[in-house]
Order: sequence, then C-alpha cells, then structure tokens
Amino acid sequence: MFGSLGKQFADQIGQKVEQATGQYLANKNGGGTATTEQATETLGKIHGKRKALFIGINYTGQQGELRGCINDVKNIKAFFLENFPIDETLTLTDDGEGDRLPTRDNLLAAFKWLRRGAQSGDSLIMHYSGHGGSVKDEDGDEEDGYDETLIPLDYATAGHIVDDEVHDVLVRGLPKGVRLTAIMDCCHSETVLDLPFSYNINGDLEIIENNKNEGISKILSSGVQFLFDGNRKRVQQSFTEGFKLLMSGGKGGDSAAREKTIQTRSTEADVISFSGCKDSQTSADANIGGEATGAMSFALIKSLKNDTRMDYTDLLKSMRQTLEGKYTQVPMLSAGRKLDLTSPFQI
Repeated sequence: MFGSLGKQFADQIGQKVEQATGQYLANKNGGGTATTEQATETLGKIHGKRKALFIGINYTGQQGELRGCINDVKNIKAFFLENFPIDETLTLTDDGEGDRLPTRDNLLAAFKWLRRGAQSGDSLIMHYSGHGGSVKDEDGDEEDGYDETLIPLDYATAGHIVDDEVHDVLVRGLPKGVRLTAIMDCCHSETVLDLPFSYNINGDLEIIENNKNEGISKILSSGVQFLFDGNRKRVQQSFTEGFKLLMSGGKGGDSAAREKTIQTRSTEADVISFSGCKDSQTSADANIGGEATGAMSFALIKSLKNDTRMDYTDLLKSMRQTLEGKYTQVPMLSAGRKLDLTSPFQI
C-alpha cells in the first residue's frame, strides 16, 4: 500500500506501535509486569572435567534451509576453545565436517555422551543452533499450552525432539555439583530444556508475568507492519506470537502448570540455559558483517569478547542490548534451581 518507502520503515513503525500500545494498556489496565523473588542458592565450583557439545544444522537442500547455524558452531567453538579450558568436544553439523550428522538419534546419543560419567565439579557445555518449534502440550506442564521442540536434520521422517525428552535425556538426574551450561540459538527456545526458573537482568527470579497486554500490542503491530510492507509470512509469525501471549496472559506464576514444572523439573545440578528468545518468539538467522550467523550466538560472543568474566545476568543484559532495536527477539536466562547468577560466567 505504501510502496518501497513503507517497506523500508515497516519494522520501525511496527515497533513504535507495539511499544506505544503496550504502554497505553499498562497504564490503563495494569499488568505486563512480573513479581520477583531473590535467588539465594550458590553455584558450585568447577574443578573437574570440561566437556562441550556443539550442534549446528543448516538443513541444506530442505524446506526452511538456514544459512548461519554452522558458522555459529565454528565461531562459538573457536571462541570457547581460545578463552576457556575444555577437555573434550563433540561436534554435530550437516556439512560433512562434524564428528556426526545431527540426526534425531545422534542428537539424543550426543546428549548422553555429554553427561556420561559426570561428577561434582565437572562442567558440561552445549551449544545448539538450528530450527526450534512448538507443539501442543500433552501433559499439562506448559503455561502457554505448548511444548517446545528441537528439530533434527531428519525431522521429516524421525520427528522433533520435544522439550520433555530433552530434559529427561540431558538434564534429569545430573549429580549435585555438576554445571550444565546450554546456549540455545533457535526459535521458541526459552523453556526448551524445561527449566522452572527464569531470570530478569537484575538477577532476580521472575515469578508471575502477565502477557495479555504484550499479546494485544504484538497483534496490533503485526497488522500495521502488514499495511506497510505486505509481508504475509512475517505478519503470520507475529500474529501467532501475539495470540500465544494473549492466551497465556493472566495465568501467572502460580498456575498448576508452573507448579508441576517446579515439582518435576527442578534439578540438584547447576543447570543454566541462555536462549535466543521467548517461547512465543522466533530467533533470527541474520547476516552481520557480511557473514550468515544466528543473532543470539553473535550477541553472546560479542558480549563475552568485551569481558569474559562478566556475571550471568550482566551477560544477559549485554546480549539484549546488542540485539535491541535490530531484532524483535529477547534473549532469556533460566535455571534448574534458584541459583544466584550474579557470579562470573564460567564454563
């Protein structure tokens, strides 16, 4: 409707509409805020073995082919090996250069490899860059009614890996004192490890979050963006995100689903996950500095290059600032127990 000029400024206009609508609704109706609880449990010290698993899937030749996921693995792996001591690595990519192909069976086997023999003081690292999805929740442990999924190379025949299975194979039963750090650069990734505790940038636990205002704002802004650029695929994604937020709004942190997650998914180990976006969002496969890359993986490396010893919550804040205004996704931080994450990042 508005031609090339409308397409050029559609993102900026949509973001302004979303912000203005959210502010108006917050002032008028309240909500959109979170109650918090201070985290008090201390991270254990790392003094044992360090193992790292790197997974990058571009889905070459398939529908939904990505461009930056293997670059993400190469960049993250090189940065970690240069800056942190790592004893063993395993790499799964679909370019023929990894140790194995990232099929469903191989991903699950790699999860088992990563945790095999883990003892107190050991550090386990996993970086995943690829597609993520969501499917209807069948067991009542998801506040938004959807399970999140990882999408392996052979998903068309083997299916997705649902977050319940990711948690059961990779996380459940890890011994006390083991640290697992997951970096999940994929869509719908906030709770893809099914960890019960989410953090804000002050290091506090977010207990209740009302998403209703955010959902209405997202739906309205998606319509405005469509008027300006006519991008049907993007408006559908944005509308779906807004609808999920709207439907989950008001459930709050005392919902039956949240209580079930705390009771069944809390961990003795120190399990920490950085994710590329909220469960209702998508993560960008971007081009930055002439290289195809995941926006979240880029933001993580950029932040740690400035200070490899910044604490976990400062790292979350820095990643969000790196992406703010350029991408709609919001990196998230979660854990398996109420850990005080104001201590320095370490793997």
